[in-house]
Amino acid sequence: MVISAADVKRLREETDAPMMDCKAALEEAEGDYDRAKEILREKGKAQAAKKADRATKEGIAKFFVSEDGKTAVGVIVECETDFVSNNETFKALVNTLGNGFLARGEAGDTVVVGDKPASDHIIDAVNTIRENIQLRLADFFRTEDHFAVYNHHTGKAAALVEVGGTASNLAHVGAQLGIQAVGMNAVFTHKEEVPAEVIAKEMEIEKARAIEEGKPEAMAENIARGRVNKEFYQSQVLMEQVFYADNKKAVNAYVAEAAKEGNGDIKVKRFVRILVGQSTED
Repeated sequence: MVISAADVKRLREETDAPMMDCKAALEEAEGDYDRAKEILREKGKAQAAKKADRATKEGIAKFFVSEDGKTAVGVIVECETDFVSNNETFKALVNTLGNGFLARGEAGDTVVVGDKPASDHIIDAVNTIRENIQLRLADFFRTEDHFAVYNHHTGKAAALVEVGGTASNLAHVGAQLGIQAVGMNAVFTHKEEVPAEVIAKEMEIEKARAIEEGKPEAMAENIARGRVNKEFYQSQVLMEQVFYADNKKAVNAYVAEAAKEGNGDIKVKRFVRILVGQSTED
């Protein structure tokens, strides 16, 4: 039977599948348009499964936040090559999923975005782009305070910061702390969050280091404590780090000054950083 160019074009526009695949699907379906779409879907799933074992070392990590700052979504979508991660079609996929999750109030493979589950969006993208593509992370966040986000220009890292208080500049301060979180790789938000066993281990390491430097054991204890208070906290705790935009002040000092400028108080609750290539257990 003769397959019309119009049907091929329409199927191509609705599925993003290659023209020849659309024509072949219509021929196999003997012109039944809906069946042709099902054939493309079935073949697409098979092709996606074949590619699933291929390494995905590139991609985009991105946060999306609602206008009122009360809800947010973090997604990591990975692909095989940097060429694809910079492709507008791939970027559009990430935005479709992130904004769709935000609108639905939940995130994950089975969440319906538009007219189909997120997993089907991934399958369609695999068959259009011809690379393994994986939704590595999809998390939904909710707060009674305020979320601010920072998405790094490379697309490889992003941070979500939860801030509370009455200052008028909460969103700006949160975004600044997002930059800090991405750029300076903190692990904890506040000193009080660091587990006692972590501090004990650091003390042990620093004490041994001081003794190796020739310091008496009694003195080594104090040296270790000083190094933990200065070096460890400044490297691992966001609020204790040197502020990226002014190396003469710590982040906690920046927040205190910003609170005064905003005529209120600012409480930094937590931050979440996501990275392309991170373990789903991180």
